[in-house]
Amino acid sequence: MAGKSNTSVLKSVLFILVIIFSLISSYGQQIPDYPVSFRVFSPLVLNPAIAGSKDFTSIDFISGWLGKSSSQILSLNSRLITSSPGYVMLPTIRKFSSFGIGGYLFNEKKSPAQNMGFSAIGSYQIPLDEKSVYYLSFGVAVKGIYNIMDSINSPDPGLRTPEKRLFYPNLDLGLYFYGPKLFAGMSAIDLLGNPEDPDSTGVFRLPVARHFYFITGYKFILSEAYDIVLEPSLIFNKNRYRNQKMSDILRPLVKLYMQGFCLGTYFNNYDNVSFFFQYKFPKFYLGTFFEIPRNSPYFIKPLNVEFTLGINYSTIKPSSRKTYNW
Repeated sequence: MAGKSNTSVLKSVLFILVIIFSLISSYGQQIPDYPVSFRVFSPLVLNPAIAGSKDFTSIDFISGWLGKSSSQILSLNSRLITSSPGYVMLPTIRKFSSFGIGGYLFNEKKSPAQNMGFSAIGSYQIPLDEKSVYYLSFGVAVKGIYNIMDSINSPDPGLRTPEKRLFYPNLDLGLYFYGPKLFAGMSAIDLLGNPEDPDSTGVFRLPVARHFYFITGYKFILSEAYDIVLEPSLIFNKNRYRNQKMSDILRPLVKLYMQGFCLGTYFNNYDNVSFFFQYKFPKFYLGTFFEIPRNSPYFIKPLNVEFTLGINYSTIKPSSRKTYNW
């Protein structure tokens, strides 16, 4: 009965959210846009419902450089734990609750603008089967963003702008389904849109707008003995108010796990060749992400170089003897 009830609730929620997200206007860019590799290492920035979907606490720091521009993101992702008294001669029982938390701080400097901000995330996980293997997660993120726009001097008086500073709030909403192999989610980012009205030319000064994402992927077990897993996934990002090529809408991501090692590629820009590496030590991991221009030398078009450092920690020991977590 519980399984049928959960299924009915899931169908109703999915129908409502599909209607809501289909009515949300989608255009512009999300904040932040860099570093690129947060889509790989900290996907909760794109979908707040991902927070709490792992059985460990994760703290991740990403820093990137692209020419004279730089960007950083520090993120937190955790599933809350509950405690209950044990029996005689048994210790206190600790288990994961239905609530997840997360958040991130970011800084993005790209002349003539700088964006700094924070996000606080809360999520709720609903088990969809009696063994609690498959979950549906709901997530909400409350954000505050501080934008600094440098002054622009131009011979054309119409293009001159003074320095401007603005702080504004925003909101993200997400839905995420996950299990041992399959995962899929959709999210609406920056629901409050742009805090400014268009100027006289009809152009927004801040790259902020409501945005829609769909993410899906599957884990293929290539070798159980050597823990080799292939995980292809796809990020769908449709901008209905601009003419876009298919390469602008679909962003494939491929990960290959080999015990504590992970490598792969993410097609953020089809004019570049990208690749990333991660290695998981017992309690932390190191990683790097590169984008190399395909059709021009690196001294003409700058390389995008990003590094990441993460800490994975859990107070509940998994039943598996494996010492690494992804």
